[in-house]
Amino acid sequence: MHDVRMMRIETPWGPWEAAPLGEVVALMRGLAVPWWVSGGYAIELAVGHSYREHGDVDLALLRRDQLAVRRLLDGWDVHAAVVAGTLLPWTLDEVLPEQAHDIWVREHPDGPWRFQLMLDEADGEEWIYRRDPRIRRPLAGLTIEDDGFHRLAPEVQLLYKATDTRPKDEADFEAVLPLLSDEQRRWLDEALEIEHTAHPWRERLNHPGCDIPAAP
Repeated sequence: MHDVRMMRIETPWGPWEAAPLGEVVALMRGLAVPWWVSGGYAIELAVGHSYREHGDVDLALLRRDQLAVRRLLDGWDVHAAVVAGTLLPWTLDEVLPEQAHDIWVREHPDGPWRFQLMLDEADGEEWIYRRDPRIRRPLAGLTIEDDGFHRLAPEVQLLYKATDTRPKDEADFEAVLPLLSDEQRRWLDEALEIEHTAHPWRERLNHPGCDIPAAP
């Protein structure tokens, strides 16, 4: 796992000093249910080298497996965004309400936040995009195995990043676009057509000859 540039971020709920990705992956290896690296790292791992700073570490799992990860994190300080703009403690064996999908984790209440967990929706063996349930795909094709763990497929991560794109999201799109297969481009374009019909990324997805690979 390559070295990356990390930065400290101040928030109303305390500072972020993200743990190294390797440490979080090592911790999560103790989890018996499926989980995967998501966020900017999912894109960076697909690209194969570091090209920007990261302020957090994101991992994801299915909502139906939430109690397994909460038990794994027994002894950690774990909070969930149950209501927008608030973080509430997530106690052991507590089932979170359906609107809660964003979880922050740190070693103790006085320390910085170390990584973030996202809860994804599923119906049987089908993943459901929580922002628009019309967008679905088989769980079997949702992630890619990489060095003994799984990362979210880049086209799926880009779909999340397509909402309210920030400079770092644009950087991720530019970095991974030349590496997307025709099938990955088609899936993302079709998903954007459902949720963001006029999204500017669609033009780039449909003109692969314009892609310029990111420099290592």
